[in-house]
Amino acid sequence: MDLIVKNARVVTGSESFVSDIGVKDGVIASVSPALQPSGAEVYDASGKIVIPGGIDAHTHMELKVDGTSSADDFYTGSVAAACGGITTLVDFVDTQPGETLLGALAEYRRKADSKVAIDYGLHMMFKGRNLPEIDRIPEVVKKGVPSFKVYTAYRARGLMLEDADILRVMEKVTAAGGLVAIHAESEGIIQRLIEKNLASGNTDARYHAMSRPPEAEAEAISRVTRLAKRASAKIYIVHLSSRAGIEEVDIARRGGTNVFAETCPHYLVLTDEVYEGADARNFVMSPPVKKASDRAALWEGLAPGGVIETVGSDHCPFTSAEKDWGEEDFTKIPNGVPGTEAIIPLLYSEGVRKGRISMFDLVRVTSASPALRFGLSPSKGSISVGAEADLVVIDPHKRVKMTADVMHSKIDYSIYEHISTEGYPVLTVSRGEVVMEDGEFVGRRGKGRFVPRRVASC
Repeated sequence: MDLIVKNARVVTGSESFVSDIGVKDGVIASVSPALQPSGAEVYDASGKIVIPGGIDAHTHMELKVDGTSSADDFYTGSVAAACGGITTLVDFVDTQPGETLLGALAEYRRKADSKVAIDYGLHMMFKGRNLPEIDRIPEVVKKGVPSFKVYTAYRARGLMLEDADILRVMEKVTAAGGLVAIHAESEGIIQRLIEKNLASGNTDARYHAMSRPPEAEAEAISRVTRLAKRASAKIYIVHLSSRAGIEEVDIARRGGTNVFAETCPHYLVLTDEVYEGADARNFVMSPPVKKASDRAALWEGLAPGGVIETVGSDHCPFTSAEKDWGEEDFTKIPNGVPGTEAIIPLLYSEGVRKGRISMFDLVRVTSASPALRFGLSPSKGSISVGAEADLVVIDPHKRVKMTADVMHSKIDYSIYEHISTEGYPVLTVSRGEVVMEDGEFVGRRGKGRFVPRRVASC
């Protein structure tokens, strides 16, 4: 053995037991009590919880937006992820003018491969400029990128597709055996409310949230789930933020649509009160966080059988100076917040510790379900012999105030400054190699590798 994690309280998506975990050549070689060290590195996990490494299937590293890029590159972003117990990222390829789908994929591989500190996969964003290449979708799938993201909003940025084109993409992706991810907000509702607010002189950050109400999310989900049913497509609603959105996903599932949803840590711990503060611009993301009642509904949606099957971060941070571009016009604020480092700490402290979810639920939505839904199992998402040794050790008593100086993202603030956790990851193991210990990154730039995926049949 190369590494033995001893005396672990192992928790998977369905069971909990005390055992040692033996690792050899990056793979779990044994899960049994009383393993003998025989020269292996030993970590004593007595009194701690060991879960499969987290999978954050929604990040935006080095994303070009409005003349700048998101603050974290593939190195700093993957370091932040590792320090929060994430061992696999799935980022989004964003084609630039003049790039082909396969050319953009190759460029993202070039940027990421030499930097990532943990393993990663890729989704493909599919925009209006990509429609001439719609017949190349099967080639992208063969490259290990079987998921394609479409938008029902952001017409001015060239992201939005009309319904007929969304249907075409769904049909092509489905025929190729893939999955369609959807940013679901109503462009019509949003633009009308933006126009009204700006015309009335309502320009500060609170009006970003007021221009994107729950109805905008619900209307778009209702529409795209009907398109998906028509195309017999598997779809994934990203960053679900409202009770109204949950209800629409539930209606679609009961009607036979193959749809599941993701939510994000900020929707689970914040409310729209953040838009009343002096630092409100730092909390601008889309969709915005909503009422306490929406937050409660999202926790309920994480229960077994609920519509929310995964928690991703939508990690896309910008510096406070960049956020200040919108000081006099909320439409100029770069949309996005940090989050990949916060998923497991917040789900444990605010979820498990407060009785909102079980440890089994935490593992299911951060590891087991993402591995299955995004084509990463059986090598990832479990603690079993033969699986890759992606492990997280949580100290259930460790208290951490999530301030900017503690977090590892390359920005100068934390949207979780007010939160002190009870319980926190203290060790992260990526394919058998310790990459974080006691809050310090101890891994290597470029240690991670690209993981080709194929979407499961579920």
